[in-house]
Amino acid sequence: MAARQNKLTLIMQELRGARIDKVRERALRFFNASPDEFDLVFVANATAAIKIVADAFRDISSNPGNIETPTGFWYGWHRDAHTSLVGIREVNSGSNRFFHSDEDVQRWIDGGCNGQDSPLGLFAYPGQSNMTGRRLPLKWPGEIRATQAAHSASNQIYTLLDAAALSTTRPLDFGDSSAAPDFTALSFYKIFGFPDLGALIVRKASAHLLTHGRRYFGGGTVEMVISQPAAAEWHAKKQTQPHASLEDGTLPFHSIIALDHALDTHAALFGSMALVSAHTAHLVRELHARLTALRHASPEGAPVVRVYNDEGAVYGGAVTQGATVAFNVLRADGTVVGYADVERAADKEGIAVRSGSLCNPGGMAGYLEWGAGEMREAYANGHRCSDPVQLVDGKPTGVVRVSLGAMSTMRDVKRWVEFVEGRYVEAGRQMGKTEQTRLRPALPIASGASMVKVPQVKEVVEVQNVEPLDAARSKRRWVCVRLPKLISHGNRA
Repeated sequence: MAARQNKLTLIMQELRGARIDKVRERALRFFNASPDEFDLVFVANATAAIKIVADAFRDISSNPGNIETPTGFWYGWHRDAHTSLVGIREVNSGSNRFFHSDEDVQRWIDGGCNGQDSPLGLFAYPGQSNMTGRRLPLKWPGEIRATQAAHSASNQIYTLLDAAALSTTRPLDFGDSSAAPDFTALSFYKIFGFPDLGALIVRKASAHLLTHGRRYFGGGTVEMVISQPAAAEWHAKKQTQPHASLEDGTLPFHSIIALDHALDTHAALFGSMALVSAHTAHLVRELHARLTALRHASPEGAPVVRVYNDEGAVYGGAVTQGATVAFNVLRADGTVVGYADVERAADKEGIAVRSGSLCNPGGMAGYLEWGAGEMREAYANGHRCSDPVQLVDGKPTGVVRVSLGAMSTMRDVKRWVEFVEGRYVEAGRQMGKTEQTRLRPALPIASGASMVKVPQVKEVVEVQNVEPLDAARSKRRWVCVRLPKLISHGNRA
C-alpha cells in the first residue's frame, strides 16, 4: 500500500510540474517573451521579486571569494521609485545614487553611464509612477546596454524594472531581448485581480547574477546538501533553468493553476491588453479634464483640485501616462482638504480610492515640496504613514489617488466627478441622491468567444456603442454587470 501511495504521489508531482511549466510558458507569452531568452520565477508579489534581485546583488558583492566585486555594488534608483526599490539601498555596502528626474538619468546614460565606483551595478526604476501614473521611458535598459558596449565598459550595470503599476493597463512587450530589462518585477494580482501571485521575469543572459550570486537556498532549489559543519559544508544548486534555483519551497500551485484560468478569462472579457490600454487612456483623459474643469463660484475661477504630475505627461496618451490621477482637493480660499477625509467621505458613498503617501517617498517629497529635514521634523511630531498627520502648517503630507482599470466605465468617471462637485465645490450645485447599485462594468467579449459567467451578478444586459471603440472594434459586444459597490482596480500600493 505504501509503495502504491508513493507511486501515485510521484505521478501527481509530475503532472503538477508539467502543468506549472505550461502556465509559466503561457505567462511569458502574455508578455511576448520567448522562453528561449527569458525565464519567469513565481513569487508572492512584486516586492518579493525585487527582493530576490536585491539579495543576489548583496551576496555576490559581499562575498570575499568573489574576485569581481568584493566591496559592494553601485546602486541607482529614480525619484519615482516605489518604497520597495528604495529599500535595496539598505542591503548595499557600496555607493548609492538618487536620480532626480528623467533628464538626470538620460544625461548619465549619454555620458557613458559613468560615476560608479564598483565593477557591478544595478539601476532600478518604475515603468509607471504608482503615485501619479506618469510613465517612464522603457528605452533605458537597451540604451544602458548599448552605451556600455560602445564604451567597452569594465563595469557591468544591470537593470531592474518595476512593472507592477505599468502592466495593469499597458501591454509589456519583451519581443526584443536586447532592449529588455535584465529583471522585471510584476504582479498578476494587479493585472487580473486574482490570483495573489507575482513574478520576476529574468533575461537569461543575465540570470547568472541571481542563480550564482544568491547564497541562500531553500527546499527544492538544490540537488544535494551536506549538512555537517566546518569543511564538509557543501551544496549543489539546480542548474536546469533559472527558476529552478530561485523558487524556494513548495510552489503555490493552486494559485499558478488559477493564473491559467485568469489568462483565459481576461482574454475572453477584454480581448487584449492593447484594448485595455486604449479604453483606460480614454477614461483617464476624461477624468482629468472634468476634474480640472471644476471651479468654485467665489473667488471667480478658483480651482477645486490640484493635480500632481510632470508637464510631459499627457492624459490620454498611453505612452506617457497611465490610468491614474493624483491630486488634493482645495477649498475656495486655496487651503487643502485632508486627503484621508476625502477618502473616508468617498467610502461612505461606496467609492474606493486611495490616499496617503502611497509608498512613493521620492514622488511625495518632490511634488509636495517636502525637504528631508522637514520630513524628519514631521515624523518627530507624530506623522506616520500608517497614522498620518494630513496637514502640517497647511501643507499636505499625501494625496488622493484615483485609479482606473479594465472594468472601469465612463459612469465611474462621472460618479467620481459628481461626488467631488457635490461635496466640495463651494456655492456649486449639490449632488442628488445617487443610486447605490451602480451600473458596472463595460466588458468587451472577444470575437468568437463564449459568454463568461460572472458569479454574484445582479443583472447582465447588452449595451450598444460603449466608448471608447475604434472602427476596427465597432462590432465588439459589451456586457454590463450590476455590482453592489463601485470597485477601483488600479496600481500597486
